[in-house]
Amino acid sequence: MVNGGHKVWLSLPKDSDNVFFENLGCKIIETKISRRGINPIKDIRLIRDYKRIIKQIKPDIIFSFTIKPNIYGTIASNSLGIKQVCNITGTGATFLKPGVVASICKMLYRISVRNCYKTFFQNTGDRDFFIQHGMVKEEHCEMLPGSGCNIEQHAFKPLPSTDHINFIYIGRVMKLKGIDEYLACAKAIHDKYPNTTFFIAGWNEEPEYMAKVEDAQKAGYIDYLGFRKDIDSWIEKCHCTILASYGGEGVPNVLLESAATGRICIASNINGSRDVVDDGVTGYLFEKGNAEGLISKVECFIKLSDDEKQKMGKAGRKKIEDEFDRKFVVSKYMSEVSQVGCS
Repeated sequence: MVNGGHKVWLSLPKDSDNVFFENLGCKIIETKISRRGINPIKDIRLIRDYKRIIKQIKPDIIFSFTIKPNIYGTIASNSLGIKQVCNITGTGATFLKPGVVASICKMLYRISVRNCYKTFFQNTGDRDFFIQHGMVKEEHCEMLPGSGCNIEQHAFKPLPSTDHINFIYIGRVMKLKGIDEYLACAKAIHDKYPNTTFFIAGWNEEPEYMAKVEDAQKAGYIDYLGFRKDIDSWIEKCHCTILASYGGEGVPNVLLESAATGRICIASNINGSRDVVDDGVTGYLFEKGNAEGLISKVECFIKLSDDEKQKMGKAGRKKIEDEFDRKFVVSKYMSEVSQVGCS
């Protein structure tokens, strides 16, 4: 967008990475956002801040993602007659079970995003759920291939030697992401196949899981890496990425980047993950919350011949190239820019 001569402002919380965007030619407007929880006073303040920013910049079009910029941004932009394109990058735990929070969020989507100019969805399951519950209008919906994958940055790499097989879990260490199933699988598989290692890469903020992971590491069937900025190198060292999430994903970047690298993906059969993994072709799917199902799929993978493993990795790479190249996503955004005649 900047290279095309457009002026780009980013409304973001304060972050060290903001300098990166400034160096690209973007202008940063630091905006306080309470990332978690529903606090009416803070949320009303956010709507006010968005209105102030919009009046100041007078944008031709607004792009947003994540729940609060989508909801409160469109409340502000709708009131000022500005076109906003929302990107539903996943729903997290919000709608996994009914409750007060889910009801409030549905109501907020109906009075905000439902009336926005356009909504991008990253998987058809989320799109259909939002339409069914009146949170968006079907005619305003379009699909994106997730956030896309930079296939040059995440280049294909042959699988490591299969004398020792490495698996990796990438993400926050929490129940929603399927850490219990991963730990159970790691123990069962390592006991039966000692030539395996199960890595965990990600933040661990919950005392319960800190203790579980520490015990698993002492027992020798888990290698906890913590949060890693060099995650690409760890994906390359592994044969298989496991994502046992319970749901709320858009299209998981960890699966896109792993498959692009030529790594086999084993994931729970949920919205988003099933878009990336072709069961038995590029990896395996199992029912969420089912540790035995995960163990079974991991065994299926281990028993493949070297040639079969390589073939599966290459099939995953081709799927990313054909369906999830980030160029497709950039093209969609640039098309919206051209349609509104931005200058």
